[in-house]
Amino acid sequence: MNATLHGLCHIAIDGEDAHPWLQNLITADIESQPLDTALGAALLTPQGKILFDFMVLKSKDHKLILEVRAEIAEAFVQRLTLYKLRAKLTITAPSPVLIGIDDTSGTWRDLRFNLPVWRSIVSADKGSRADYDCLRIDHGVAESNVDYALGDAFPHDVNLDQIGGVGFRKGCYVGQEVVSRMQHRATARRRLVIVEGGKELPVAGTPILVGDREIGTLGTVVGQKALAIIRLDKAAEATQAITVGGVELTIGLPLGATFALQADAVSNV
Repeated sequence: MNATLHGLCHIAIDGEDAHPWLQNLITADIESQPLDTALGAALLTPQGKILFDFMVLKSKDHKLILEVRAEIAEAFVQRLTLYKLRAKLTITAPSPVLIGIDDTSGTWRDLRFNLPVWRSIVSADKGSRADYDCLRIDHGVAESNVDYALGDAFPHDVNLDQIGGVGFRKGCYVGQEVVSRMQHRATARRRLVIVEGGKELPVAGTPILVGDREIGTLGTVVGQKALAIIRLDKAAEATQAITVGGVELTIGLPLGATFALQADAVSNV
């Protein structure tokens, strides 16, 4: 598989305090992150909602790079700078990059997938993004802007806990108390699932319905298959067809999911 991702920026975090500072700020456990890997992560509001989503790229020299969508990169740097205080580190200005996705080799292995997927900086297009979106759909890997709105979702809503993006055994970070409570009390009701219809699905953002009642929203779409965030309990209780834009849907779970289509089946791993 080859794909090229446009509209991304890299932000380098360097200095003697870089690792502990970032570890105490974001959802992911970067201290246990292997070298030469890419790990999905988020910076939360104190109320536990995702303010920024990004990738943490960790290289052999232990340097940290944050990969983020270009349209939110400046705001992300501003927010990081607010938390810097007297920490001995530098935060570079966002640098635009073209990222290639490959299933054979690359610079950073993307840990969000349970099969080899590599990210690298490239200088020219390697292939269509559609293959990458199909991969994200199968593995339940969400991205802000298309699958959910920043400031409107908890990490559990978008399966960040399912793809290694939340460190439940590390110390405190911004929003940690809310996220831990959702995990240990199994209170996550919205989840990212895979939906499929008998014909092409409408655009992202289209409401998913049971009768005339909305239970979720369509996300990334590739043909007849898509990601969607739905209420698990409402889907499990549905006595009518689940539809989107008039298309009847079947609902499946991402590969390796530890939750089920019912309100009380969220894993407490």
